[in-house]
Amino acid sequence: MPTVYIPTLLRARTGGQESFVLEGETVGAVVDALEARYPGLKALLLRPQVAVCVDDEVCPAGALEPVRPEAEIHFIAAITGG
Repeated sequence: MPTVYIPTLLRARTGGQESFVLEGETVGAVVDALEARYPGLKALLLRPQVAVCVDDEVCPAGALEPVRPEAEIHFIAAITGG
């Protein structure tokens, strides 16, 4: 099952837990499983300002991105500035 890593700033919403092993064949399905445990987290993870990375690659498909059973999913906040 894929492992999803929670960004540091959102760990208070998961009781401090930094990662979860959850079922799902896409990023969206894994996040839905996480949302069932922690309502409201999905809206914070799947936003335009947050990049979805699967196995060290940024995935423009976001929630639709397929994941392998041993995949690692990370969420990276966009950095802005000039």
